[in-house]
Amino acid sequence: MHIVDGALSNPVVIGGAVLAVGGIAMGLRRLPMEKIPAAGVLSATFFVASLVHVPIGPSSVHLIMNGLAGLVLGWAAFPALFVGLLLQAVFFGFGGITVLGVNTVNIALPAVIVYFICSRGVRSPSPVTAAVWGGIGGGLAIVLTTGVVALSLALSGDEFLPAAQLVFFAHIPVMIIEALLSAAAVYLARKVKPELFGVLATPGGPS
Repeated sequence: MHIVDGALSNPVVIGGAVLAVGGIAMGLRRLPMEKIPAAGVLSATFFVASLVHVPIGPSSVHLIMNGLAGLVLGWAAFPALFVGLLLQAVFFGFGGITVLGVNTVNIALPAVIVYFICSRGVRSPSPVTAAVWGGIGGGLAIVLTTGVVALSLALSGDEFLPAAQLVFFAHIPVMIIEALLSAAAVYLARKVKPELFGVLATPGGPS
């Protein structure tokens, strides 16, 4: 899902950088002290999950887990995912520095959208219902991410339209896998640490 340096037009790169700065600033304002450890863990989860990737033209296929990051962090997913992308670009050359803003928006914005759509569901009294909404959020995040990546490529020129279509269809298996992983993660978190989603632990339950 990393778009590489030189693949996008200058207006798209600049626009992505501006949106990323705004999202990161908003995320830092919405990041409470008690969620900083969770932000670090989810940033590391994204970093590790997306290390194994299969290149497809100017992008790549890999796990992202941005849906789970969005469900837990909301707007704070922006700085958490930005850090992971920055480290990948610096240490492994994934993506690039000039497109860091675009890549951040492409991965973090869907996470925030998923938060607003699914957060009420993951706070359901039933952990099973919460897991279902977690799965929906995990899969939806990939759908949205592939959509904005395809849009970034399409806005950079008609020659990228085939690559934009390929990005979407190549990520269909990833959508399914991320939905299952996110559902399992939400179910486990609701059992052992429900406060991650703003849910108070039940009396006599896990603290």
